[in-house]
Parts: sequence; structure tokens; C-alpha cells
Amino acid sequence: MKPARILILTVAVGAAGLAGLLAMNLSAPETSVTQTIQPVVEQIALEDVLVATASLPIGSRLNEEAMAWQEWPSDAVTDSFITRSTRPDAETELAGAVVRLPLFAGEPVRAEKVVDSSSRIMSSLLPSGKRAVATDISVSTSAGGFILPNDRVDVIMVRRGEADDYQTEVVLKNIRVLAIDQQIQEDEDGNKTAVGSTATLELTPDQTQVIAVAQQMADRLTLALRSVADVQEPDTEFSEHLLGSGAANTIQLIRSGSITNVGQ
Repeated sequence: MKPARILILTVAVGAAGLAGLLAMNLSAPETSVTQTIQPVVEQIALEDVLVATASLPIGSRLNEEAMAWQEWPSDAVTDSFITRSTRPDAETELAGAVVRLPLFAGEPVRAEKVVDSSSRIMSSLLPSGKRAVATDISVSTSAGGFILPNDRVDVIMVRRGEADDYQTEVVLKNIRVLAIDQQIQEDEDGNKTAVGSTATLELTPDQTQVIAVAQQMADRLTLALRSVADVQEPDTEFSEHLLGSGAANTIQLIRSGSITNVGQ
């Protein structure tokens, strides 16, 4: 056979093989490649914080059932929180402590809201320099019984005048209520009211003298509930004429609704 024919034959066979290979590739099923992307989860640092498991009113005492450790994001933990890392025995240490300010379920227990378990309840609620004075109340003289501890009130004195008429006077303003018979009642609907016979007020030394005089002069003392927005207003105002001049060196005699200052 001539070399030219052999070359042509070789080229033809190669071309036929290449054509068959291309035909096989075109007819093969298409293979899909799926790439799975795993989400990146950032781990948040957590810390155990001591929280209240139930709402606790002023004057109540903590116990181990009322507290529990709860995980909080470390970035949200402040220095005032009690953490397991700093006080691992806090549940035992705080058992019996007195609640100085209201605690709500799930709220972190902070040192400024509780006082040592050895403290007396009422004395632990009083700021330095203040006095606790009780006065008789009823539903009709305490805003229908809706006055609660930590509310602000005005004390109104009602008395009979010389002309047989009635006179009213606000003898104390914006006074904080420490307790109402030291009990808060809750009805079936969860509404809290404190209907008692005694209200304990937070007063300055001068205000204690004023209310002592007013209790003797008045036919009735009424507590007028104030708005919570008034908490920033002064709470040291009082009827100065009931205190008398030179009160530290005089004795006040109250006779028939009038005040007489007698030197010691």
C-alpha cells in the first residue's frame, strides 16, 4: 500500500475516534455540584447572675426559693449584679435579708435593694436622718385604700374652727409612705391594694413634731395620694406654725384646738 493511503487512513481513523468521544460526552447526563455553606455561629459569653424568682414587695424577706441563678450575657452584667463567680454562696448569705426596694420576678438582685438579714425591717427602710411615724387611717382617709408603700402623699388636717365650721390645712407635703400595716393584699385578678388601719410615714425630725401636734388638734387626718411624677419635688415642707418658734426650748400645750408655747 502506498504511504499516502496509509496516512489518509490513519487520519480518518483518528477523526472517527475523536468524533465518537465527543458524541459520548454530549450524551452523558449533567452532574450538578452543590456546595453546602455552613453558617458561622458566634458564641456569646454568658455569666450566672442571681435574680428574683417572684415579685417581692418592700419589707419582705428573701429566702432560697425566691432567688435563682440565671445566665446573662456577660456584656450586660454590671458591677451592681451579684454573680456566681464573685459570690458563689450568695443564695445562702442573703437568706433572710430584707427587701428595701421592690423586686420583680426575673430582676437581678442588687445590693442596694436589700439589707442585711440581721437588720430590723423598719429601721432598714429608713434613710439616714429620717424618722418613721405611724398615723391612723381608714378607707375614706387613704384614697379608698389604693395607697401603697413607696407612694407619695400629702397629709391634710381637718378640724372644727371657732365659728363651728371646718377648716382644712395641708400640714405635710410629698411624704413617702413606708408601710400600710406592713401588708399588701392581692385579689383574684392580681390587683394589689393595702387597706389597713395604720400608715407609717417617712419624716424629718421637725415633721415628726408637726404630725404629733396635728394628731392632737385634728378631727381627722387624711392622706391625699400624689402622682409618681412628684417624687423629685421637695419632701421637707410642713406647716411651720405647728412647730412653734424655739421648739427645742419650749413645750407646746394644745387646748381646745389652740397651741400655747411654754418655756422649759
